[in-house]
Amino acid sequence: MRLVVIGNGMAGVRAVEEILARGGGERFDITIFGDEPYGNYNRIMLSEVLAGNEPEDAIFLNGLAWYEENGITLRAGVRVRRVNPFARKVYSDDRGVTRYDKLIIATGSVPYVPDIPGMRVAERGFHQGVFTFRTIDDTRNMLRYAKGHRRAVVIGGGLLGLEAARGLQNHGLDITLVHAGGHLMNQQLDAQAGAVLKRAVERLGIRVELNARTSAVEGTEKVTGIGLADGRSIDCDMVVVAAGIRPNAELARASGLVVERGVVVDDQMRAVDEPDIYAVGECAQHRGKVYGVVAPLWEQARVLADHITGADPAAAYHGSRVATKLKVAGVNVAAMGVAGPEREDDEFVVFAEPSRGTYKSVVVRDGRLIGATLVGDVDKVAFLSQTFDQGLPLPEERVRLLFDLGGPSAETSVAELSDDAQVCNCNGVSKRTLVETVRGGVRSVTGVAAKTRAGKGCGSCRSLVEQIVDWAAGGAAEVDPSANWYVPGVPLAKPELMAEIRARGLKSVSAVFATLAPGGAEDARSKMGLASLLRVMWAEEYVDERDARFINDRVHANIQRDGTFSVVPQMKGGCTTPDQLRRIADVADKYRVPLVKVTGGQRIDLLGVRKEDLPAVWADLGMPSGYAYGKSFRTVKTCVGTDFCRYGLGDSTALGIALESTYQGLEGPGKMKLAVTGCPRNCAEAYVKDVGVVAVEGGRWEIYVGGAAGAHVRKGDLLATVATPEEVVTLTGRFLQYYRENANWLERTYAFVPRVGADHVRAVVVDDAEGIAERLDRDVQAAVAAYRDPWLEGRDPATPGQFRPALPLIEVR
Repeated sequence: MRLVVIGNGMAGVRAVEEILARGGGERFDITIFGDEPYGNYNRIMLSEVLAGNEPEDAIFLNGLAWYEENGITLRAGVRVRRVNPFARKVYSDDRGVTRYDKLIIATGSVPYVPDIPGMRVAERGFHQGVFTFRTIDDTRNMLRYAKGHRRAVVIGGGLLGLEAARGLQNHGLDITLVHAGGHLMNQQLDAQAGAVLKRAVERLGIRVELNARTSAVEGTEKVTGIGLADGRSIDCDMVVVAAGIRPNAELARASGLVVERGVVVDDQMRAVDEPDIYAVGECAQHRGKVYGVVAPLWEQARVLADHITGADPAAAYHGSRVATKLKVAGVNVAAMGVAGPEREDDEFVVFAEPSRGTYKSVVVRDGRLIGATLVGDVDKVAFLSQTFDQGLPLPEERVRLLFDLGGPSAETSVAELSDDAQVCNCNGVSKRTLVETVRGGVRSVTGVAAKTRAGKGCGSCRSLVEQIVDWAAGGAAEVDPSANWYVPGVPLAKPELMAEIRARGLKSVSAVFATLAPGGAEDARSKMGLASLLRVMWAEEYVDERDARFINDRVHANIQRDGTFSVVPQMKGGCTTPDQLRRIADVADKYRVPLVKVTGGQRIDLLGVRKEDLPAVWADLGMPSGYAYGKSFRTVKTCVGTDFCRYGLGDSTALGIALESTYQGLEGPGKMKLAVTGCPRNCAEAYVKDVGVVAVEGGRWEIYVGGAAGAHVRKGDLLATVATPEEVVTLTGRFLQYYRENANWLERTYAFVPRVGADHVRAVVVDDAEGIAERLDRDVQAAVAAYRDPWLEGRDPATPGQFRPALPLIEVR
């Protein structure tokens, strides 16, 4: 039976997970369509990515391997345009037609963008500097634009607007938050709680304008400010619209389904009059309600799965009591039910301490808790949630609902929390699931989190998860040893892993799994890290296995969002020749390269090359790879040094070329970007590189390590001051080898150097305190000697399908 799911987001994939858990994998041939060219990720965590607290990789719930392992066909980056319920077919924008027996619509929501003059530009979409905040690409675009600008206005004082404001502020922008309502988060909080939250947000340095309606987006070529209805203007360089979301139901409407605010569904989540079409998540409307928080989606997914698999044909969804518990712009907020009294006889108990950012209130009707709001102090949230969900009897002194005055304390409430209480709203994890996981043998917090996903959303429940795990383990929760493993599939820390690999002579990823992994089981998440480590350890003796590589490493180019690749030829030290420029131009013409871009690393990027064209492009260029992909030595940025600069103290260009020639392609735990600058004016930005070299008076060179200027900004630590370029080359190689051997997988030097200590690095690399300097020099030279231009594989592909197109291409708008 063919099951088609339109929507690769949290609700759609959660429904599929529930179906698989009920044996649906054997019953259904499953195809999932997703607009975005990615696997399934936690949209709630985009705020953490924007704030720089989490890398993108950390928010993915299911990588591409999950779909393969479960026999699911993923059509990532393919949009469904129409459904024909009579013919049981879906039509996608790649002109594909897919038949179904059962269909799930899980198209989620789209941002609501007010029709404000200047917001859009004809034929171009949003004005330059205007962004919405809904997807990974939105987040990337904001981060990219924020780097070159100082002031941002966020329109919308709800949850998303607050998160966007705080996230951009983390990147150094001056933020003004403009909200049309009279108080922040007016959908969840009453005016007093909103005022407390406003004060807490302003203490963070974010300006808040309430009752402020945006009347215009100003600026001709790009955004320069916004106008308000009261006549004022606010100068800014970028505008983020976070004014709410709307159910994404246009596909269903265009297909003839019954749509009001969302796709109208019955208690089994079936579309009206369509017994074989289900809708789930934010696009579904049940009994007149649509939900924009996660917990209801999980409840809907369970009912849908019970019904569609026949596991419980009588399963029914009766709506959700919505409780929200989040950390908003760094402030804990919990809200459930109504925000204030609605009847004259409603009891309303309030405690407010604005100076400390604390607000607590409960609303009681007929002896039952019908609403609660907590800002700042949320210790009582577990008890209140349970009371709210189950309608438990309340203490006579209502104030005991807010404070531990002989009532249930936060600690004891963990034990008293009902099994059905939902602990992690983001991932729909109940106390029962956590307890059963612990009693099933997983007794560490990280182990339970990995198995259940609890705490892997907004993070506000982590402390409660820890308490429950500790309680379920009888007060003896274990410290997860895997926290120190180099990769998750092999239970060894990096030093022990390297010792075992060396002692047993393991030179391939499969050999490591077979020998050191429990049961010899291979783990897809571990392959890239192991491949990198083996290349560091064995150089040319390493046995290459293609399935251990990421797509970028398999085809030696950087995959782009539309499924094409970028090609960056090597230009050592940022230098090129007229002949090379002519060849690049000819290649761009011949292969109709849509974008030719000068990169921040002083190279030329050919963007939009089709996978099958890569070998021919490399051959026509006749230049080596510039390593603009993979975890490896990338480039050495230089200034013009002594040849032309009036201030140059050292020949930075020649030294940059020497470094790049020596260490090109060197594998590492993370990217390695270098720079050499000819004087302390630092035109090549050497202070913020993994290794930065600066020419100083007296013909000497300063070497800095551990700098960064990307998502993280850090000035490097001075490693040494040396007298000759040759010493620079030697110490650079020695430092890189020490980093290669001792850093964790994906740990950049800006994290590695502070972790082990700059003094320690200096002692080992410069002073040879551990007596390993000679060995480090020897090993890095062995790696250098094993260098082979990867683009030579274009002449002789490593595998028959190496350059065969696999991913569908999508149109980049």
